[in-house]
Amino acid sequence: MVIGTITLVLLISLLFIYTKNNAKTHNTNIPKHWHDILLKHVLFYKKLNSEQRHLFRERMLHFTNNVTIEAVSFKLKDLDTVLVSASAIIPIFNFKNWHYPNLNTILLYPDYFNEDLQFANTYKNRNIAGLVGTGRFENQMILSKKALYHGFSNKTDKHNTAIHEFVHLLDKLDGDVDGIPKALLQKHNVLPWLDIMHEKMEAINKDASDIRNYGGTSKEEFFAVASEYFFERPKLLKRKHPDLYQMLEQCFGDEN
Repeated sequence: MVIGTITLVLLISLLFIYTKNNAKTHNTNIPKHWHDILLKHVLFYKKLNSEQRHLFRERMLHFTNNVTIEAVSFKLKDLDTVLVSASAIIPIFNFKNWHYPNLNTILLYPDYFNEDLQFANTYKNRNIAGLVGTGRFENQMILSKKALYHGFSNKTDKHNTAIHEFVHLLDKLDGDVDGIPKALLQKHNVLPWLDIMHEKMEAINKDASDIRNYGGTSKEEFFAVASEYFFERPKLLKRKHPDLYQMLEQCFGDEN
C-alpha cells in the first residue's frame, strides 16, 4: 500500500528511532543461526545453492546494517529481523550491489492497522498490512508483523505483504510509485508492459483472473501484486500468464 498521510504517532516513533540510529553499530559477521531460520521459513532461500545462500545472507547483513528495523509495542525477535530483511533481498537478489536508497527505517507493528496507524483491538478499520511513507516521512516503511509472518507461512496463496512493499520502493526509484518500474524495465519494454498491465487488470476486475483482486485497484498495486505472484509461485505464473511472467523476468531475473 502507498500512503501519504502519516500521523503524529509515527512522528513520535520516528524521532525515537532517529535518536537510536545515531548510536547504531554495524555487524561484520553474518549470524550463524540465520541459515537455519531461512531454511525453515523462506522457500526462496531454500531453492538457492550453497554459494547463492551465502550471498543472500551477506546481502541481508548489509541491509540490516543500513536500515533500522524497530518493533512497536513488542520486543523484536531474530525471526522478525530475518523475515523483514529476506523480504528486502528477494526482489533485488539478481541485481549486484543493489540496495534501497529510498529507505532508512522500518516500523514493525504487532498487527494490522488503520489509516491513523492505530493497531490496538479497540480501534476500527484495521485492515492495512503495510505501507511506504511519502512527503516529510519519505524513506519510511510500516509493516504488520502478523502480515509479515503470514506471507512466509502460506506457500500457496501468491501473497506476501513485505515483498509487496519493497516492490513499491523499487517502483519509486524513478521518482513515482506508478506501476511503471522504469528503473527495472528497458525503455522498449515500457509500452508492452502497459499493454499487459491493462489487459490483466481488466481481467481481474471482470473476476476472470487468478491474480489477487487488489491488483485491479491501480497500476501501482498491480505491479506489486503481480510481483508477489512472481516470487511466491513463479512456475504457476509462468504457466497461467506467460506474457506477464516474461515481463517480470525482465524486471527481476528468472525465479523459476
